[in-house]
Amino acid sequence: MRHLVKSVLSAVHTWRLKRIARSIGWHCRANGPVRATNLHIGDDCHFNGMKVYGGGKVTIGSHFHSGKGLVILTEFHDYESTKLPYDEKIKLKDVEIGSNVWIGLDVCVLGGVKIGDGAIIQARSVVAKNIPPLGIAGGHPAQVFKFRDKDHYRRISGTLPTDCI
Repeated sequence: MRHLVKSVLSAVHTWRLKRIARSIGWHCRANGPVRATNLHIGDDCHFNGMKVYGGGKVTIGSHFHSGKGLVILTEFHDYESTKLPYDEKIKLKDVEIGSNVWIGLDVCVLGGVKIGDGAIIQARSVVAKNIPPLGIAGGHPAQVFKFRDKDHYRRISGTLPTDCI
């Protein structure tokens, strides 16, 4: 019975994801609720729940996987305004996540960030700056502490990110 409930919930979340995404590739699945307004998704992506706050564009490449609790912030108050602490003006910052990216549990990605192809983001990290292709990053703020092996990545994916050549 429990398996049936999980299957039904996954089907509902996936149906909703397909309705809210501006563009979506084949074989994408959501095992948890996804909330977003300007979402563009590649092929074979798997979400375990995600919330995008703001109207900035979020682009996710193919073969993406996220743990539960992914939060992406694309909307910010203008703190450089004439009113303190900020005024009503909103700044939108897009987020780009490459292909073959794996994001762990409870990760927060801030607007204006690009996560390169093949990157891995450790659980509970806050991604405040760009992560290069094949980078393995973690912490608050997330720092690259290791890189995936290029040859192994090329063997299993069939390609190598252009920034790594």
